[in-house]
Amino acid sequence: MTSKKKPTVYITRKLPDVVETRMRELFDAELNVDDTPRTQPELVAAVKRVDVLVPTVTDRIDAALIEQAGPQLRLIAAFSNGVDNIDVDAAARRGITVTNTPNVLTEDTADMTMALILAVPRRLAEGAQILTDRKGEWAGWSPTWMLGRRIAGKRIGIVGMGRIGTAVARRAKAFGLSIHYHNRHRVKPETEEMLEATYWDSLDQMLARVDIVSVNCPSTPATFHLLSARRLALMRPDSYIVNTARGGIIDETALIKCIREGKIAGAGLDVFENEPAVSPKLVKLAGEGKVVLLPHMSSATLEGRIDMGEKVVINIRTFFDGHRPPDRVLPGRD
Repeated sequence: MTSKKKPTVYITRKLPDVVETRMRELFDAELNVDDTPRTQPELVAAVKRVDVLVPTVTDRIDAALIEQAGPQLRLIAAFSNGVDNIDVDAAARRGITVTNTPNVLTEDTADMTMALILAVPRRLAEGAQILTDRKGEWAGWSPTWMLGRRIAGKRIGIVGMGRIGTAVARRAKAFGLSIHYHNRHRVKPETEEMLEATYWDSLDQMLARVDIVSVNCPSTPATFHLLSARRLALMRPDSYIVNTARGGIIDETALIKCIREGKIAGAGLDVFENEPAVSPKLVKLAGEGKVVLLPHMSSATLEGRIDMGEKVVINIRTFFDGHRPPDRVLPGRD
């Protein structure tokens, strides 16, 4: 690429140093050193002058923004697995290619999902708070104090048996959970056999029969409020729900109501419907030990972020070398 003009690349958030260094070596890259989220006017100004936009999940790349892009903008290389914040169809209409960073966050996200599956029934966050925020409350071991629920022998229902859902199932099986799943398509027989997994074509029927629900499906128009008030009401009063996918997949208001009324035992949430805002009602439930809340950190490992950056670099280089980038997102895929 040294004999060619380097493409101008606008990176909307601070990335790991090793990724930013590589970007500067290969491209005419504009960094976001202080990691302040870009405003919509700043994004508009950028797409009018650069060749490549590198947004993250916090950036709204909608049709209105894309329509204001200059003719030089040819690639939106997302630093994310999901592209629900990007209007891929609008980009395609303008002849702009969209790429993402799939398959690099599977293990990290599955690890955190499993952590929440353990944390909620075993009351880990609540126990930790007693030693740090409620000093003096612990009088020592007692046979009936801080009792949680056993994990082994319970049934987990995985909503979305893609790469992450399958990775969660592998971990859950190792902890003695019985694997149940709902997916648009049944997984391969050898995968079912390996996991001893039971397939449910009816999400409603599965929700009524499992002890823990793990949400691992992508965010699409079809999955918005997939876990609706009606479906949440099908869950058992001693069941738990964990979400490390996207907040909008669960009707958050309905979930809060179900937990408050004792219709669901608790929840572990790494994502929220109105991020970065977190409902004060959820915070209150967390203080009562009913839910465990994390700040969208299931994929937050240094290794994962570097792997994502490498994919962005490869997508940009491949595109400007005149080839189809490996992680192109096709329009109309949902």
